Amino acid sequence: MEWEESSNPTVDPEVRAYVYSLVSALGGRGANEDGRYVLGDEALACLKDLKKWLNLYDQKANRLDVARCLAEANLVKGDLLEILAVWSEAAPESRLKSKIALACIELLVPLTWPMEKNDMQMTVNHHRHVPYLQLAQAAYKRAILEHESATILRTAVRTGLPSIALPMGERTSRDEGIIRLLLYLFRNVAKIAHPQNGPIGDEEEVSRSATIEAFHRQDVLALLLTISSNIGEDFNTQDTVVMEVLFHLVKGVEIERLFMDKKQLSDKNSDELKSLLAQEANMHRSYAKNAPTRHNRFGTMIWVQRDEAGRHSTVSGQDILKDGQKTLSKMDQTKKWNKPKQRSKDDDSTLDRFDMPVPLTESARIHLRSFVEEFLDSSFNPLFNHTRRAIEREADRVLNAHKLQCFYLVSWFLEAERVRRRLQADRRKKDKKLDETFEPDSFGLIATVLTQEFFVLLNRFTQNALDLKLWREVQAGMRCFTQILLVVQDMADSALEEDQEIAENIQNRIFYEETTHDRIIAILRGYKDQGFGYLDTCTELAHVFLRILERYSRENADLQIRSKRRARKTEKAEAKKAGQEDDDEDQVSEMEDIREAERVSKERRFDFMRFSTKFMTQTCINTFVTFVRFYNDLSTEQLKRAHRFFYRVAFKQDQSVMLFRLDIITLFNKIIKGPEGLDPKSPVYGEWDELVRQIIRKLAKKLGQRPELAVELLFSKIPSTTFYLEYGYEKQTTTSQPRAPAALEVRGSMTQEEQIGVVVAILYDNQMDHIQWVTKTLSIAADERQCWEAEIAARQSEPTSQSRNEGERSSAQPPTSKAPSIVITPPSEEIRIAMFKDAKMRLLMTLSGFERLGDEDDPNATWVIPTPLTSNQLRHTLNVIEQHRQDPKFQYGEEDPIPAEDMLRRKPSGNQRRADYDDDSEGDGIVSDGQGEEEFLFPAGGPTNTVDPREKALLALKNKRRKRQSRDDEETGLDDETREARRKARAEADLERRRGIKSAQFVRDSDDESDEERDQDFFAREAARRKGQKERVAEALRAGRVVGRIEGQNVKPTVLDGKKRKNSEVEDREVKKMRASGEISDVDDAISIDDRLSPAPMHSVSASSDENEEYEDTPLSSPPHVAQKKHSGALEASVSPLPSSQSESGGKLSKLALEDQVGRDEDEEGPVAARGRRRPRVAVFDDSDDD
Repeated sequence: MEWEESSNPTVDPEVRAYVYSLVSALGGRGANEDGRYVLGDEALACLKDLKKWLNLYDQKANRLDVARCLAEANLVKGDLLEILAVWSEAAPESRLKSKIALACIELLVPLTWPMEKNDMQMTVNHHRHVPYLQLAQAAYKRAILEHESATILRTAVRTGLPSIALPMGERTSRDEGIIRLLLYLFRNVAKIAHPQNGPIGDEEEVSRSATIEAFHRQDVLALLLTISSNIGEDFNTQDTVVMEVLFHLVKGVEIERLFMDKKQLSDKNSDELKSLLAQEANMHRSYAKNAPTRHNRFGTMIWVQRDEAGRHSTVSGQDILKDGQKTLSKMDQTKKWNKPKQRSKDDDSTLDRFDMPVPLTESARIHLRSFVEEFLDSSFNPLFNHTRRAIEREADRVLNAHKLQCFYLVSWFLEAERVRRRLQADRRKKDKKLDETFEPDSFGLIATVLTQEFFVLLNRFTQNALDLKLWREVQAGMRCFTQILLVVQDMADSALEEDQEIAENIQNRIFYEETTHDRIIAILRGYKDQGFGYLDTCTELAHVFLRILERYSRENADLQIRSKRRARKTEKAEAKKAGQEDDDEDQVSEMEDIREAERVSKERRFDFMRFSTKFMTQTCINTFVTFVRFYNDLSTEQLKRAHRFFYRVAFKQDQSVMLFRLDIITLFNKIIKGPEGLDPKSPVYGEWDELVRQIIRKLAKKLGQRPELAVELLFSKIPSTTFYLEYGYEKQTTTSQPRAPAALEVRGSMTQEEQIGVVVAILYDNQMDHIQWVTKTLSIAADERQCWEAEIAARQSEPTSQSRNEGERSSAQPPTSKAPSIVITPPSEEIRIAMFKDAKMRLLMTLSGFERLGDEDDPNATWVIPTPLTSNQLRHTLNVIEQHRQDPKFQYGEEDPIPAEDMLRRKPSGNQRRADYDDDSEGDGIVSDGQGEEEFLFPAGGPTNTVDPREKALLALKNKRRKRQSRDDEETGLDDETREARRKARAEADLERRRGIKSAQFVRDSDDESDEERDQDFFAREAARRKGQKERVAEALRAGRVVGRIEGQNVKPTVLDGKKRKNSEVEDREVKKMRASGEISDVDDAISIDDRLSPAPMHSVSASSDENEEYEDTPLSSPPHVAQKKHSGALEASVSPLPSSQSESGGKLSKLALEDQVGRDEDEEGPVAARGRRRPRVAVFDDSDDD
């Protein structure tokens, strides 16, 4: 029986033979040379051949067979490192030795290139060779770091120094390759880690501490500082490789420990040890309560009755006998379903994980701290500024992993800068001498990552990673953004005013974009199972962002943010040039309606309470609940972070209903009461205890108010449920109805045919199917209307049948000549929607004679072809559309052609008056100041559109008076200047009067409505006035001196004796005397002055409305002045007493106020009332409280 290896060997025997022969010819140790390594005669050629085998067989064929053979032949440790060790530091420079050393490095780089498993690309050979090669690479790293007789890394640096010393302009491609090769070797050594399933005991030799100490001892850290500080000046393409080396040196290192001195670190270690011992004692204490006894060997099993139906459950274990609660808890544990976790896609790619803490030795911590401080002082800005530019222009050397490493390193070094500044401040507080000599430092050493360009790059990187669900990249972006916020907060608290101004500017730029706010919320909501490191990072970002934004919004009440909304935009087709012809494909593409979504920015005022409400969703709360479930493993800072969030939910936002869920309440109770609860000696135990007590108290109170909450405790809360539990009723929601588009019209004075041509040209490119549907509808309607017209004509031409008598013939009704309306039915849903939403198609239908019935905003309104349209008119419209469709006109105008799209405008509404300065209005469009002010002012009667007929009559009388006065002026010889001056004076006086007019309909004091004392005083005065008015009216009725209204009809007094009235000046004097004597207190409450000065009519009362209307519109400018004593007898005889029934029914007295229509122009005379027979009317007064 043959071995399996012989039938199916791991490596091709022929390949193994070739490789082994090259390794043997390379050299070896000789007995004559005291154990020193001796090169073979063709050592350089053998090294080159081995390199070719690696490139051609392993890399191109993707087999890894040569690497496996070299690992089995011990090439690295037995040959390559020994060759490099031969070239000692004291040995003189040799060109041959330099070439051989460089050839060794060229082999070391591919052999130490880290192996990463990828299930999509791995073959059978990979699964066969990768585990062995990973162990081999760990051995390579151990041999390189801890060589017995030489410093391998320093020798490699010595090999590349000639190329590094050259200026960048003088370097050749070979020099650039040597530098890059050297940096890749350092990257490989730093990246190689001990395999997870490797042998135990060799981890320390390849640990991070050993790597840092070797890099420091062999001047690798100094070389990295030199290259990174000169990036952009002496080095151009080495930024990404240097960044990789730094990433694998500092990832996972705790910065707090890194910057502690020996005493602080010892105290922290002691505190951690005490905490661990206390936690262990607590675990033992809880375990001792339920510890098994000697009877446990017999076993225990009981059954528990679950309900009244008799169903039982069995529970085993001796601890269930302690109490019923323990029994139920164990039964609940058996009912839990442990959902199988899906294997993550990147479980094996642990080389880029940066959330795993890495311990360091004391010497490694000191060396790394010194390196970090020097890097922050000299290399931070050059390296990351150059890397940012390379990422922005998407250089070929920039990979996706480099972006992640860049943002993680930025966050790590920013946190290091913050910790360094804080420790320096603590030292100054302890040592007063340092505080006296201290000068505040600026944040200029890290300014390159506080620019707008870096913020844009960070936001784009985070959003793209979030969209592609690259959670590790999202975590790196979150860490970077969190540290930037904390640094900006430190800058705002700095003693330098320049730093404060920069921090103010940065915060304004960060918080200005609403997309940043939405991204934070989306990250917090989107947590599912990305791991504890991702959970810790996203909760820290949400906590820091909310806290800093709340502080900044409180200090800046007028904070504005730019929100972006979605808008739909239709891409317009370009106007076609004359004589240009397109092929069929272009026409098809132009006929498509291209709609694209674009972002429309809009600024609005920021409301922090409104924004923080977005964090009060159930998904955000679930993320923090998941975080709190690790309460025994969380630090004090992490527990405070979760406490602040739940406090904000329950009290600041008053959304405690969101926490009323059974699992959340159980978790809170377990944290405080146990079992396995939070340590009572913890610094945050008191805060959590008070928070949980207040939440449970709110829950009990809310259960009393809303018994429905007992059911809702089992479920997550949606917004409608939250609103109902909070207020006790469902939230009323209103659905917005669709609105019709604004009506359009064609500019200019075009005929209907030309307007149809404009609309057809606009719809020609993208909506030809709509035009075809309109023409088809017109054709069908014309045929139908023509058939109806032919039927009517045939009926009218038929001979009249002989009737039995003449009366029947005369009573015969002719057939109706009114055509029925034709209802338009859309053939498809697309046409139906276009008939409602497409304003251009609606314009074409309107110009074609279609009419729309129903409400304007009704999407289901009916379109009809109205009755008046004949078949000839419909065919004419159809021919016009067809003519313009066959020969469309896309531009109008000869000198300055205008596209057809620009010929449309919105149709003004019916109640909207077009401005005189509108481009389309007639005239020159120039409006004088007086004219514009007159149009703005209220009319003389207030802001109303109604015109009183009396005002019209008054204006007519004034015009007659002006004509008469103008004739008198011509006779007296007044010149034009005097008349123009008088006219301007009258116009100015009228304008001043109108300026003082206020509208009681719109201007009122709302405070009067709520003042009870003022209302009581007002009603008391009104009652006194009505009483006095009633007495005066009664006296006037007895004396026959009042002419009023009967049932709301106007009454005009007449002149009894025909004498001329007094002029307006005498009347004004009398009015002033009566006002001064107190007889007239108010126009609305007192009797009209006209009634006091005019005598009573001489005729009895008449109720005829026709006779009243004859004199109703005749105004009375000034009342007649007739002696009262002379006509007293006639007055008493002429006034007829009212019937008893009428006096009883009209017992209430109403207000009487005849409007004073006396002209205000000083040069106008009062008009004389027309003489005529008029029947007197007696006023009926109403004393009710109604207006």
